[in-house]
Amino acid sequence: MAKKSTSIQALYDLCKKTFSPSGTPPPSQAIHKLSSLLDTIGPADVGLREDNPEDDRGHGIFGLNGFNRIARWAQPITYLDIFECNSFTMCIFCFPTSSVIPLHDHPGMTVLSKVLYGSLHVKAYDWVEPARIQKGKGPGYFTVRLAKLAVDKVLTAPVGTSILYPKSGGNLHCFTAITPCAVLDVLAPPYQEASGRKCTYYHDYPYSSFSTGNEAEISGKEEDYAWLAEIETPDDLYMRQGVYAGPAIQV
Repeated sequence: MAKKSTSIQALYDLCKKTFSPSGTPPPSQAIHKLSSLLDTIGPADVGLREDNPEDDRGHGIFGLNGFNRIARWAQPITYLDIFECNSFTMCIFCFPTSSVIPLHDHPGMTVLSKVLYGSLHVKAYDWVEPARIQKGKGPGYFTVRLAKLAVDKVLTAPVGTSILYPKSGGNLHCFTAITPCAVLDVLAPPYQEASGRKCTYYHDYPYSSFSTGNEAEISGKEEDYAWLAEIETPDDLYMRQGVYAGPAIQV
């Protein structure tokens, strides 16, 4: 008798059909189909429990090589790798309360995110086109680029799938866990530095911080805009690799 297909197998099969290594964004109806499938997936479908005791337990620095700069009570975000190929990545991030993935980009990528349980604050921007760039003044000056706020809200499960595109939908985003929560992500194509898809982190500054006095460059309210400065990978980004315990995928 044929084994019943799982939700995560169906997601893999549809991703395989939808995405290619070229990174050409698929037609909107294909993305909508994927989004609708993701909407039906819950924690149990990927081997997670909402009351997972691991989720909100602190992990001390002892015995964690390379994390000796992290405060003893810091709690890591757990990364679960489900599947990765040249066309797409399927993965899960499990967040303890108050943990943060800082503002970062997804160059040339389409990303679908489904909050499986808990509450997550999402703040996301898209670049203003054509690019508006400013140079700071004084020693150690840096360059900032103008971006427009696309998303600033709390997502609480059960909630629909969020989608970001290469140039819209909030391609640069920051996640902050309001409660213990988990997010299932599909990234297409995956990060790959050799192909120009490097994950870059940013700090956002209020529009007024670098105001040129030329308010014609924005349409709408000042608070809907920010200047973004590229930064090094933050020291306090505290992540550990976990083991995916959901149904196996037949590739």
